[in-house]
Amino acid sequence: MLGSTHGTLTTDFRARVVACGEEPRAAVHSRATIAPEGDLDVSGRPLHAPVPDLDRFFRPESVAVIGASDTEGRPNTGITRQLTTWAERVGARLYPVHPTRTSVFGRACFPSVAALPEQVDLAVLLVSDPLPVIEELARAKVRFAVAFASGFAETGEEGAAAQARLAAAVERSGLRLLGPNTNLNAFEEFRDDLEGPAIALITQSGHQGRPVYTLQELGVRLSHWAPTGNEADLETADFIAYFSQRPEVGAIACYVEGLKDGRSFLLAADRAARAGVPVVAVKVGRTEAGARTAASHTGKLTGADQVVDAAMRQFGVIRVDGLDELQDTAALLARARKPQAEGVVVYSISGGTGAHFADLATGAGLHLPELPADKRAELHTWIPDYLNVANPVDNGGHPVGDWRGRKIIDAILADPSVGVLICPITGPFPPMSDRLAQDLVDAAEATDKLVCVVWGSPVGTEDAYRTTLLGSSRVATFRTFGNCITAVKAYLDHHRFVASYRSPFDEAPRTPSPSFRKAQALMRPGQQLSEHAAKQLLRAYGIRVPREQLVTSAAAAVRAAGLVGYPVVMKASGARLAHKTELGLVKVGLTSASQVRDAYRELTDIARYEDVELDGILVCQMVERGVEMMVGVTRDPLFGPTVTVGLGGVLVEVLHDAAVRVPPFGEEQARAMLGELRGRALLEGVRGGPPVDVDALVEVVLRVERMALELGDDLAELDINPLMVLGRGQGAVALDALAVCR
Repeated sequence: MLGSTHGTLTTDFRARVVACGEEPRAAVHSRATIAPEGDLDVSGRPLHAPVPDLDRFFRPESVAVIGASDTEGRPNTGITRQLTTWAERVGARLYPVHPTRTSVFGRACFPSVAALPEQVDLAVLLVSDPLPVIEELARAKVRFAVAFASGFAETGEEGAAAQARLAAAVERSGLRLLGPNTNLNAFEEFRDDLEGPAIALITQSGHQGRPVYTLQELGVRLSHWAPTGNEADLETADFIAYFSQRPEVGAIACYVEGLKDGRSFLLAADRAARAGVPVVAVKVGRTEAGARTAASHTGKLTGADQVVDAAMRQFGVIRVDGLDELQDTAALLARARKPQAEGVVVYSISGGTGAHFADLATGAGLHLPELPADKRAELHTWIPDYLNVANPVDNGGHPVGDWRGRKIIDAILADPSVGVLICPITGPFPPMSDRLAQDLVDAAEATDKLVCVVWGSPVGTEDAYRTTLLGSSRVATFRTFGNCITAVKAYLDHHRFVASYRSPFDEAPRTPSPSFRKAQALMRPGQQLSEHAAKQLLRAYGIRVPREQLVTSAAAAVRAAGLVGYPVVMKASGARLAHKTELGLVKVGLTSASQVRDAYRELTDIARYEDVELDGILVCQMVERGVEMMVGVTRDPLFGPTVTVGLGGVLVEVLHDAAVRVPPFGEEQARAMLGELRGRALLEGVRGGPPVDVDALVEVVLRVERMALELGDDLAELDINPLMVLGRGQGAVALDALAVCR
């Protein structure tokens, strides 16, 4: 039996990984992620991103419209008219700019930006090619510009090259650009008669934001709309960072087709998480077809969806699928107060409705606690004894029509285990449903707990819905069971997340560990390492491997077996050798010198027959069985190195049971990865088997994460498979490893 050599990672491990005094390697990133000198992690990536000051973009004091027109029938005329109205509404001075016009809509028109009477905050470019205008704007010290023109990265390689030239010019100019391929959504009319926390909206496709924008007609406040378009400069991450600092913003709603820069997105999401501002996002690209369409529309990398999904979850971004879910979830998170408890009670006039909703809610992971005996007895004061009031609470219908209805609601909300009350009303039944709606509103106004109503009528014109429910900012009203459950789960998950959130960027390593110098010497650019070399890489980072020796003769193999200790495993080792088992290049359970000699000859014969170049034969300690896991590093085009853990062994590609995270992350996220696995029960012991050493597995994940951070720009791929996780307290051993250098 193998002894344990692993310790507890976290503080002890991080203390052992001390600085070597080596400078972090350089990395290239978008302007949004440029950090102050020295504020980089060990991979050269920024740990902080500045928040752009966009106040003068959304509320400029002066605006120039370049290419302004008042000739009816021309596209620029409609845009000029809308911008003129908008400028008057926000109190901005508007200057039309056109080389051949003296006036536009009765306003004096200027031939160029240089001729303007003042330095303007915002320039709106109504020209087909904005590139020649950028230098003129820079000389005039214009702070912001918007480019509506299309025909850039969304059109293919030629357009992408044109967009790259535009982005480079903007970078040199010092101004900030929205677009190209954007629209007028930033200059919409927002209602100023609504109170309470607002939703800030970010969309890469303008039309996709319409459902959230129209929430204003239902009494939900909207503060900003950023239509980012192709994101040649300003990107989704910039607006998330900015909105998360705005005191009026209660939630940020996003429609995302592609992310421009993975690290800048994570830094912005981290800033929102620190501020406790929920970010709700539709991110297209879950399927190959969706990803292909998104790329053609915005010209940005979509990213491997599993990595995007994990990165969002890691930093608290709430991912939803539909625009209806986006609007309902964002509205709830913007306006609901902090939960008083996690328990959800379903209250209905029908046992069938309550049972149906409870099934769906429980299946989604909501906690429906059974109400205690004294509470059930209290409810039976107003509800017949033969009805179930344990949760769901079935009132039978009649109590909602009189004074008893409010008593029941107040009694449920008074229970300390209850944080959310949900009342599904599948259809109107006036006058009882009218009174029920009013009782729910009155109760919601008198409590800090969340009250939700599902108004299932397909008509939606009833006074109880349009006036009573939508007239209250304290009741969260939904039209479907599914959207209510999605939003309530997101609400509880978000507050649980922010309550325990600690930014991984605060503790990310900034200087290389002693392991890095050893590992660098093993790297072979552009090559796959042999198993023996890959295991040396693991050893450099303190990851346990079996006792083994690399030999080049049968006699040496016998001597090695004696030193390693029988029984042994023998494996072919070569720089370009993968899938050894399939080729018959692994021999297990050898117990004698004669078996070792025969195995050596057989392995070398197979290698010659298969034309496989070897650097030798490995004679390895045979490790007792545990649970076979896989831990690895891959490189995502958006986020860089990522760490994966999952069930391992020969069926790893069949089971597809894995979880992924983007470094940096800590022990809590490493344990959360294990919790996401379908086969996680194997780690706790099944069918009478003992539990395995989960702490050792977590430590390996964190050591691999450190390796990914330090070697991520040099390491294309790392697979530890199988990682044999032994019984509790006995550690974990990397039985095989594959490493490919960039």
